[in-house]
Amino acid sequence: MRLCCAQRHSRDTISTDAMHPLLLIQTGEAPDALIPRSGGFADWFRVAMRIDAAQMRVVRVDAGEPLPEPRDVPGAIITGSAAMVTERADWSERTAEWIRDAMDAETPLFGVYYGHQLMAHALGGTVGWLPAGREIGTETITQLVEAPDVHALPPSFPAQTTHRQSVLEPPSGATVLARSPRDPHQLLRYAPNALSSQFHPEFTPEVMRAYIEVRVETLREEGLDPDTLLADVRDTEAARLLLERFAHAALTRQRVAA
Repeated sequence: MRLCCAQRHSRDTISTDAMHPLLLIQTGEAPDALIPRSGGFADWFRVAMRIDAAQMRVVRVDAGEPLPEPRDVPGAIITGSAAMVTERADWSERTAEWIRDAMDAETPLFGVYYGHQLMAHALGGTVGWLPAGREIGTETITQLVEAPDVHALPPSFPAQTTHRQSVLEPPSGATVLARSPRDPHQLLRYAPNALSSQFHPEFTPEVMRAYIEVRVETLREEGLDPDTLLADVRDTEAARLLLERFAHAALTRQRVAA
């Protein structure tokens, strides 16, 4: 599947006649302080993808919920988490096995943050602590290679970030599509229909500010300036469109196949 084929759907919620909903593999939840005003992970992803609630099925793998067969879903998005891939939790390793099965089935996949690291780990890459230290705030993401299946993103674009671990070594055969100043592996492609991003395309500027605000003391202890980070938070429409177009491409592919 060439993901760019869905660009014509990028601004409107697509029809709800899809046979099966997209799968959101939820690996954690937003900080408690954010949920009353901003909602949780599932809300953020659904809104960012511009799809209806009926077009998305949520499975909380971190709570032990079982995953469907990869061939039974049009595509899957793997969320972030406060957990660490390096902890090798049972639920995480089971999800890694599911990812390998999904790759064999050519199920479209998009991993974000923890999902990015878990995809890389599942496919033979190495995950660990980011050598440059925590990355948080709106960062500039720079493309490294031309990639038509990444929807003609600009050569550089802003994206929201917050992480301490990252992909240290991508899996064999993966292509590094983009980097940030602190993280050389911000966007990976494993197959034409399988991508992952360390940055958060589902974050709004409001969510990014909230993440900074709930970590003010920790950031100061680490030598970061929360006031500067807050002042630099920007809109990240290009990054969000990457996720939206993936979702619409997966649903469109399902309708065409039917």
